[in-house]
Amino acid sequence: MKMIFRWFPGGNDSVPLEYIRQIPGVSGVAVMLSDIPVGDVWPLARLQSMKAEINSAGLEVEVVESVNIHEDIKKGLPTRDRYIENYIKTLKNLSKIGIKCLCYNFMPVMDWVRSNLEFPLEDGSTAMYYNHEEVLKMNPALIAEEMLGNSNGYYLPGWEPERLKAMSADIEFYQNMSEEKYWENMKYFLDAVIPYAEEYDIKMAIHPDDPPFPVYGLPKVINSAENIRKFLKLNNSPYNGLTLCTGSLGGNKDNDIPAIVKEFVAQGRVHFAHIRNIKHMDEKEFTESAHLSQCGDLDMYEVVKAFHDNGFDGYIRPDHGRMIWGEKEARPGYGLYDRALGAVYLLGIWEAIHKGSHISRKN
Repeated sequence: MKMIFRWFPGGNDSVPLEYIRQIPGVSGVAVMLSDIPVGDVWPLARLQSMKAEINSAGLEVEVVESVNIHEDIKKGLPTRDRYIENYIKTLKNLSKIGIKCLCYNFMPVMDWVRSNLEFPLEDGSTAMYYNHEEVLKMNPALIAEEMLGNSNGYYLPGWEPERLKAMSADIEFYQNMSEEKYWENMKYFLDAVIPYAEEYDIKMAIHPDDPPFPVYGLPKVINSAENIRKFLKLNNSPYNGLTLCTGSLGGNKDNDIPAIVKEFVAQGRVHFAHIRNIKHMDEKEFTESAHLSQCGDLDMYEVVKAFHDNGFDGYIRPDHGRMIWGEKEARPGYGLYDRALGAVYLLGIWEAIHKGSHISRKN
């Protein structure tokens, strides 16, 4: 297992690499080129320069998130083959700088959504918040205004300007698409891309839908154990795997997160883990919380134990954190302090479980 930290290059992150280097146990960063339009090839020279910058700070880069999938691929339009070809070219360039894992998603129109990016918590910190009824009352333009207007000037993955221009029309498009057709479009992408992922030795790790239930009638398919099983059967290659995000799947209180972790880690199909906690106020109302078990609905000990005991050897990063200790100018969810606390907390649980398992075997 490797503990890493998400970082946005190109001056698009409030957290410098030298600070990340000082977090105990963190070996590297997960990155993306946020200025490359969706569907374009990520240039090799840019990737090489980024890698050199990260390595010079004493960190490694083996994970990328996200090479976003063009909407034409998700829609199944005739133009999708051109964008899939570009995706494969990007995979080849990523392989040349030593990338081993690619986190991506197949969520239509909007990758993720929250109704408030700085919801006040009782301890004085702020966190991202989701209220389903509030979201449904907001039209897409208002949601975009909320998301981008409170991002502290930073790029928000999944909320690219080119997407926003077509958001209303795209939502309308999906009203006439069946869920099974969406699954077919996903399989078409996988069957085209996975052979190259195998050739370039890059594990493809799909991220669950966030939130894990339908919004505006858009298809949400990576949101439960049943649907994850269906997804993995679309292409049986071990390179077709998961980014198991506990917070995204945990948005549905019916999801048994330790059981989901156990099942798919044991199959060798989990390549990346985003671990965070959330606290529900209602069935479809929750706030992101500190990683500590008592701060949310998820038992972090049981979650980490499920990863450890089933042989997880991929990458873990602490997912979205609160804004604490006066940190106000960071990208929502991606400040330094709370994520650093989360990384060390998760590493502490892992070490305790690992050492405890050795003591049990000796006895």
